[in-house]
Amino acid sequence: MKLKSICAVAVALAMQFAFAADSIKIGVTGPFTGGSSPMGVSMRDGIRLAAQEINAKGGVMGRKIELIERDDEAKNERGVQVVQELINKEQIVAALGVVNTGVGLACQRFYQEAKIPMITSVATGSIVTKQFLPPEFPDNYIFRVSAYDAIQSAMIVEEAVGRRGLKKVAILADSTNYGQLGREDLEKALAKKNVTAVAVEKFNIKDVDMTPQLLKAKAAGAEAILTYGIGPELAQIANGMVKLGWKVPMMGSWTLSMSNFIDNAGPNGEGARMPQTFIQEGTTPKRKAFIEAYQKAYGVDRIPSPVSAAQGYDSLYILAAAIGQAGSTDGVKIREALESLKSPVDGVVMTYHQPYSKTDHETVDMGTPVMGEVKGGHVVFAYEEDKKKASKASK
Repeated sequence: MKLKSICAVAVALAMQFAFAADSIKIGVTGPFTGGSSPMGVSMRDGIRLAAQEINAKGGVMGRKIELIERDDEAKNERGVQVVQELINKEQIVAALGVVNTGVGLACQRFYQEAKIPMITSVATGSIVTKQFLPPEFPDNYIFRVSAYDAIQSAMIVEEAVGRRGLKKVAILADSTNYGQLGREDLEKALAKKNVTAVAVEKFNIKDVDMTPQLLKAKAAGAEAILTYGIGPELAQIANGMVKLGWKVPMMGSWTLSMSNFIDNAGPNGEGARMPQTFIQEGTTPKRKAFIEAYQKAYGVDRIPSPVSAAQGYDSLYILAAAIGQAGSTDGVKIREALESLKSPVDGVVMTYHQPYSKTDHETVDMGTPVMGEVKGGHVVFAYEEDKKKASKASK
């Protein structure tokens, strides 16, 4: 009996070693420091949660998922550097992440050239999944789980012009690729409503005084401010309006839900509205379990960027399903599986039924996002019908 016990322990240890040694390496990149870090850290931690759950159930094809993480610092050149390192040194088989549109546009060509599938977990620039389309590129290795900007812009404009009947709106967008591509999408969406922005102003990352831009918007008679930027600068817009004694509704892209907007703007950010694929409320059993697991694992009440965390979590589950279906870590086979997933993937944002095809690498369509609102230091559902819709999300 003693010998059998020793043998059993030896076999178990050998299997455990093999499980660890023959891991499936997945690259994870994002801004884990700096102004974009609430998005990057939340995304990374959502991915980590998914990896822990998948590995606890035996991994994929009996192999452990190993996350190889790199901080791209929200810098294009750093993004290029870390992606090349992940491909050439770490020899990853697939990748997740990318928060900043500019970083994605700068670095995802390396994934494409290496035929390594990449699921963009957060970046929303409309062009992100469209850099490598036929006929120039027969196969596209870039996928996404977030709501791209053409969808968000249409929702923002519908909120301002359609629901509220406002005709005089100003656009304030940061000078990055994200901000300027989003601004273009906003202008296109406004044009469909026969509306032209009365002021279109630009600001830079780390700007702390939006007075010049806001004064131009005010002088033009703006009835609302439409934004495309990230948390710290968006807070300066909200605070700047109050300093001027001028307060109009603020509506913008999903980043108005970032913790460093909500915290830095304080009461001045109340009422800001934005499209959201996920709001931190347990509207389904899956969402409730995810929120509780995140809170327990990371010791927080409010997730810094709930959307990023949920999309990160879902992106790994989708990728794992594709690897399992392919029965291989070959990039071509994983891409083919992603484009033809046979089994539903039970995610936090939604349940994914064949989320991708050969010609469509987006999971989110106009029917997915809801409108969120900052209220009491949290993002809540702006409309009750959206809360009901969120309990039935599926694609």
